[in-house]
Formats: sequence, C-alpha cells, structure tokens
Amino acid sequence: MKIAANLSMLFTELPLRERVLAAMRAGFSGVEIQFPYELPAIALKEVLELSGLPLVLINLPAGDLMTGGPGLASVPARQAEFDAALQEALTYAAMVRPACINVLPGRLAEGVSREQALACLAANLRKSAEAFAVLGIRVLVEAINPIDMPGFLINTPEHLDELLRAVDHPNLAAQYDLYHMVRQGLDVAAGMRLLAGRIGHVQFADVPGRGAPGSGELDFAPLLEALRESGYDGWLGAEYKPGEAGTQASLGWLAQWQQHS
Repeated sequence: MKIAANLSMLFTELPLRERVLAAMRAGFSGVEIQFPYELPAIALKEVLELSGLPLVLINLPAGDLMTGGPGLASVPARQAEFDAALQEALTYAAMVRPACINVLPGRLAEGVSREQALACLAANLRKSAEAFAVLGIRVLVEAINPIDMPGFLINTPEHLDELLRAVDHPNLAAQYDLYHMVRQGLDVAAGMRLLAGRIGHVQFADVPGRGAPGSGELDFAPLLEALRESGYDGWLGAEYKPGEAGTQASLGWLAQWQQHS
C-alpha cells in the first residue's frame, strides 16, 4: 500500500501547484486533491509530470456541500447542476488522469425523502461510473460521519454496502475513511470485511482531532493489518489537519508507515 498526500489539507501554506512538489520532496508516493478545479488542468498535468507523482484521487464538484448545503448528487431538483458537474469533471480528468474520482453523496435536502435521495444518488453514481469507465477512471462513493457533517446521507459501511448493491456497476467502489468510521465508534475492521473486494481507496487521520497519526488515540497498526487481511492493496490517503506547526512538522509517522506498508 502506497501513501498519498491530500493536498487540500496538507501543505496548505503553499499555492496548490507548489504543494505537489512539496509532497514529492517530503517522500509521498502520490497526491490526491479534493477539488483541484481552481488550477487549470494543463497546469496540474505539468506539475504532476515534473514531480513524477501520480494523481490518485479528485472529487466531483459538489456544489454548496462544503459550505453547509446538500450538494448535488442526491438532490433530484439539482439534476442539471449535477450533470454539469459531471461534465466538468470528465473534461478535467481527461487531462490530469486521476486513478479515481469520488462522488460525494451530500446531505439529505429539505423536502426530499431518504428514499428519493438514495434513488437519485444511485442513478447519478451509475451514470458517473459509466462515463468514467471510458477514461479508465474508477468512481468512488464515500461515507462521512454525521458528527462532523450533520445530515450527510451515507455514514456507515452498511450504507455503502447497500448503495454499491443498488448501483451494481463494476466501475464503482467504496472510499473507506478510517477517521470517519472511528469517529462514529464503529467496528472499522468489520466494515472492511463487509466491503472486502469493493474498497477502491482508503483515507486516514487520527481521532478525535483529525490530526496526523500519533496525535490522537487511534492505534493504526491493527487497522492496517485488517486492511491487508481484507485483500486491500491500494492507496492510503493522508487526509488530516497538520496543526499550527505545519505539515513538515507533522510527518514523523511517514517513514515508519512506508517501511511497513
């Protein structure tokens, strides 16, 4: 398992382009970016080539999700906006070629039943999986804890399992974030077993503060072992808050993880 730096949370004192080079110098094997669209695709492609790092993951544009709204993917009234976001991501991804693209389910919108939202989400995931299959890019869907993001539609491994079964597309997999699972007090290893063979990407941060490994209470060793036992051999995305001392000061865990992963 190789380790990618999430450049939406790490090296944020630098412009996005410079973060790619900082991740390379720090020893990461790849990078992921939540929403890279502020940087022209050709500029990101050039700096990725310069660094030699692969782009592991980006997110589909999510509308107002990050500012407290419901987002796009599970809101029937926002279908045209979702379709535009899908097209924007396809055009961008055709240039920068991420391995995966994450479609965030979003929050349950006012006036929409959970059943309506899930049906809309499943249809949009199926549409996205079909579209990105042409580019050889895997589509992911992520569960997020409702403590940090109240009202989020998909929270648990069971939710992911039901959704993957409903969509039933070979180009759709789960994005499994250890932080979001532990934050809810869930059995993380049991979730891995439930989703075994259908986890396309893993992210991590310590709990409770979402800091670097070693900054909180989480023992990562048994979780990483459980991941291996589930058959997962993909990327680990470092998506954590480095703290006031900055990213470089937070990287004490990295060399040890690289030796054991």
